[in-house]
Amino acid sequence: MYKGILVAICSMILLSEAVNGQIVFGKNKQSSDNGLSINYSSPREYEIADIQVEGVEFLDNNALISLSGLRVGDKVKIPGDNISTAIEKLWKQGIIGNIEIVANKIEGDKIWLTIKLTERPRLTSYEFKGINKSQISELKDKIELVRGKVLTDVVIKNTKLATKRYLESKGYLNSEINIIQIKDTIRSNSVKILIDVDRNQKVRVKNINFIGDTVFADARLRGKLKNTGETPKIRLPKDLLEKTVNLLNPLNLVHFLTHRERKSWSELRDYLGEQANINVFKSSKYVKSDYTEDKATLLGFYNSKGYRDAEIVSDSIYSISNKHLNIDIYVEPGQKYYFRDIIWTGNFIYDDETLDKVLGVAKGDVYDLDLINKKLNFNPAGADISSLYMDDGYLFFRVTPVETGIYEDSIDVEMRMYEGPQATINEVIITGNDKTNDHVVRRELRTIPGQKFNRTELIRTQRELSQLGYFDPEQVNPVPTPNPANETVDIEWQLVERPNDQIELSGGWGGNFGFIGTLGLSFNNFSVKNIPHLDKWRPLPMGDGQKFSVRVQANGVRYQSYSVSFNEPWLGGRRPNNFGVSFNHSVQRNVNFRNRNDVYSKLQLTGATVSLGRRVRWPDDFFQVSNSIAMQKYNVQGDAYENFYRISGDAYSFTFNNTIARNSVDQPMYPRHGSSISVSASFTPPYSALNNKDYSEESEDLYKFLEYHKWNLDFRYYLKLAGNLVLAPRAHFGFLGSYTDKVGVGPFERFTLGGDGLTGQNFVLGTDVIGLRGYENRSLNGDQNAEYEGGTAFTKFVMELRYPVSLNPSATIYGLVFFEGGNNWSDVERFNPYNLYRSVGAGVRIFMPAFGLLGLDWGYGLDALPGSAEVSGPQFHFSIGQQIR
Repeated sequence: MYKGILVAICSMILLSEAVNGQIVFGKNKQSSDNGLSINYSSPREYEIADIQVEGVEFLDNNALISLSGLRVGDKVKIPGDNISTAIEKLWKQGIIGNIEIVANKIEGDKIWLTIKLTERPRLTSYEFKGINKSQISELKDKIELVRGKVLTDVVIKNTKLATKRYLESKGYLNSEINIIQIKDTIRSNSVKILIDVDRNQKVRVKNINFIGDTVFADARLRGKLKNTGETPKIRLPKDLLEKTVNLLNPLNLVHFLTHRERKSWSELRDYLGEQANINVFKSSKYVKSDYTEDKATLLGFYNSKGYRDAEIVSDSIYSISNKHLNIDIYVEPGQKYYFRDIIWTGNFIYDDETLDKVLGVAKGDVYDLDLINKKLNFNPAGADISSLYMDDGYLFFRVTPVETGIYEDSIDVEMRMYEGPQATINEVIITGNDKTNDHVVRRELRTIPGQKFNRTELIRTQRELSQLGYFDPEQVNPVPTPNPANETVDIEWQLVERPNDQIELSGGWGGNFGFIGTLGLSFNNFSVKNIPHLDKWRPLPMGDGQKFSVRVQANGVRYQSYSVSFNEPWLGGRRPNNFGVSFNHSVQRNVNFRNRNDVYSKLQLTGATVSLGRRVRWPDDFFQVSNSIAMQKYNVQGDAYENFYRISGDAYSFTFNNTIARNSVDQPMYPRHGSSISVSASFTPPYSALNNKDYSEESEDLYKFLEYHKWNLDFRYYLKLAGNLVLAPRAHFGFLGSYTDKVGVGPFERFTLGGDGLTGQNFVLGTDVIGLRGYENRSLNGDQNAEYEGGTAFTKFVMELRYPVSLNPSATIYGLVFFEGGNNWSDVERFNPYNLYRSVGAGVRIFMPAFGLLGLDWGYGLDALPGSAEVSGPQFHFSIGQQIR
């Protein structure tokens, strides 16, 4: 019995010390002033008469008593497990720093207890030391520090661990974190903490070594490690120049394209990587999670080349200094395999021959199961088996490739199919359109209740909703919910509204007029019918998808332009017939700089345009055809303008325009794939061919009624190379001609090239202003000895490489590098698309919904302008608004 009591007492004491608590009964274990006497060799049972709590400020006494498990009226043995268990329960909460249970009074078999506690301090504030503001901002989202909460050991440990992991993700593998608690002298039982960080140097990968019979060149394998790269070994500037020239050598590209049986962009990227052996978009810092992902990508590359059994036997990561490490990867590729027989089972709708044709894999092709899965389920580059079925309503279709036999280096694959029934669209739900009315969304839908499910139309609808500009294109999300029991499917369109009304600011250089600024208001989701209904204003009448704009351009007294436009994309509400009407008035003056009220000459232009466009289904439903009628009135006053334009008083231009366009771009702000092509032709009546007037140069009627025909061709293409890296080439052509030699091409509607161009409003009183970075604004105005300023034919080619910094709808930011060239000719007979003024450079674009697109470019002109012996050199260009050309 004594042995058992001794074991119980020792256990109780050890447990009490482990949780930093004590069991105290009076001031003395044997006797005390209040007469308490405890015999530890003979446990005795007591009834708890009362429980008090002392020492707490923020915690609730009743809650603490409840957590302890002790209750008034309970029977407890002293000494015994009841008190020890109570201390342990309170300690496990993690909010108590010290626990002590005191017996204040004993009367007979009743005992009065007091739980004396010391609360852990609470956090009042925290700050970082040793890292920059952007890192602090990112870290605050990762750590779990909440002001006013109890600061436990677990919280401190987790904070230190989260900080360490964050720094490791940035390449700081040897960082040191010290968390210092500072007593808050203002608030009781509170502390501040300082997270003192010593990042030390970043650890970068010095060498990546592939060991074993790797089959492929090391440079090619390194290229497959998308996130983990070596520190560049390039001696600037000579080596970089040599590698860049080799990378862009047209002969090398021609050799690649003409000596491969099958070409793909991935093969082209591999080839360029082998030629240059550099990747400017790859980081050389070591991040464990990225490296693990890269190893899986590396095995995926081997698998795609037929090495089905490839494995990374082992890898070794070892430091060679405090800022560099090496990686050794031991690869065992195994045997290379090929497809033998591909067998289809369970197919009734389509025969084997049709499925083989869509699959596009033949006997003897290199074995690649990932390629098979892509062509079965979803192939962005072309047709796939899944789309063949799902575009015909077979939403429940499933296909599983199963290896059925391996014969030396060949593999048989059986395609086990379940076609299932056709699914009918039951209900289409729209959520998230807080400002845009339902009918604006529904009229764009190609997934209509009662129709058979069609995956292609689902994807196309997603594109159409992204193009509207009312919703965040990154968050247009269709969610099909199949109902196999009744062979239907519900589709929910999850949308997120984005601000699209703008205070428009545009800027550009107007030649002799200097800087011309634009201020305007654009309401891109306007509603005319809600104007009288004030209760539907949010905060303006909006929601019907109409566009209303008011714009003012000005340069002070010398130049002003005013315009108002309205656009209804669905005239009548039944078909996408785009109706637009606009009015404009502009004036430019030749003034005395000393007295601006003294006007030497003046040119005014007043006009109106009415347009009607519609979508067509041929050749495909990406095409649009639009027609417009425009009337412009020119008023020329003063000798300077009258002699230049050969007009005195009023001149008129009546124009019919026809535009055929095709647009398959996925989204307007940061497109990743698709193309846009537009052919525009404008015609005036051929007055000189219809009458017998003498149109000599002395005739006052030479340009009384303007006559010309004008053609423009604009082409854009977007190709996603890797991730969000996008190649964006474009080309522009323009031609201005006359009907007869009697009049020739007049002074208006000509082209001027150079600089950032006037954005938003792409004319200065009848002149098309085309940007060309790297050269001064409007510096290419045709031939120097031409009769009129401005060209009648221009061409421009642009190659841009873009990468986004942020795709947030409130601030879309992307950087770009460009190479472009263009020229402008006064006589179309001198047109030569190979005679270009070239430039290279870099820039950034920032889109903010309230102000539109802001652009800053640095361009370097590679050629000398006419009349100059030196190249144009560096130029900065600032623009606000979307450039047309």
